[in-house]
Amino acid sequence: MPLQLAPGARLVAATHNPGKVPEIAALLEGRFQVVSAGELGLPEPEETEQTFAGNAVLKARAAADASGLIALADDSGLSVAALAGAPGVYSARWAGQPRDFGAAMRRIEALLAEQGLKTSAAAFTSALAVAWPQGPCVVVEGRVAGALRFPPRGERGFGYDPIFVPDGGEQTFGEMEPAAKHAVSHRARAFEKLKAALF
Repeated sequence: MPLQLAPGARLVAATHNPGKVPEIAALLEGRFQVVSAGELGLPEPEETEQTFAGNAVLKARAAADASGLIALADDSGLSVAALAGAPGVYSARWAGQPRDFGAAMRRIEALLAEQGLKTSAAAFTSALAVAWPQGPCVVVEGRVAGALRFPPRGERGFGYDPIFVPDGGEQTFGEMEPAAKHAVSHRARAFEKLKAALF
C-alpha cells in the first residue's frame, strides 16, 4: 500500500525560516495545513549529513518525532563546479548568523576571481523528505543546472537566487516572476516527484 497524505491534514514544515512556509503550502497546492517547526517551538537539529537527502531526512525525522505530526523537510543549496561543488550542503552556513547571503555571494565571486574566473557552471539541488512520527520516510530530489552571473541581479526569491541563471534562461532566479521560477526550479521539480509518490 503506498504511503498517502490525506487532504486537509496538518503538516509540520521542518524549518525555522517563515518565508519557506507559504512557498511549501503553494507547492503542495493548498492541500494541507502547513505549520512551521519554528511556530511549534521545535529545536533545530544539527545538520550532520554529507548529502542534501541525508540532511532532509534528519530534519523531517526530528520534527515528526518531536511533534507527533507528519513532517516535511527540505535541504537545498547551490553547488559551484569551479569550487568542487561548494558551498553545497553548507550553503546556508556560508551566509552565517544572522543570514547574510550578500556576503556569501561575494565570497563565491572572490573565490572564482582567485582562479581567474568570472563565472562557473552551477546547480541548485533540493531534497525533500516526508516523515511519519515513529514511522517511514520518503525522500526525493530535484535539480536545475545553470551558471553564475555577477553582480547579483533581482530582488525576488532568496538565498543565492540573484546570481543563478538556469540553463536556457536570461534572467537570474532573483529577477524571475515567482510563477516562472516555480516552473523550472529545483524545489518545484522535487515537489513534482513528491506529489507523484504521495498523492
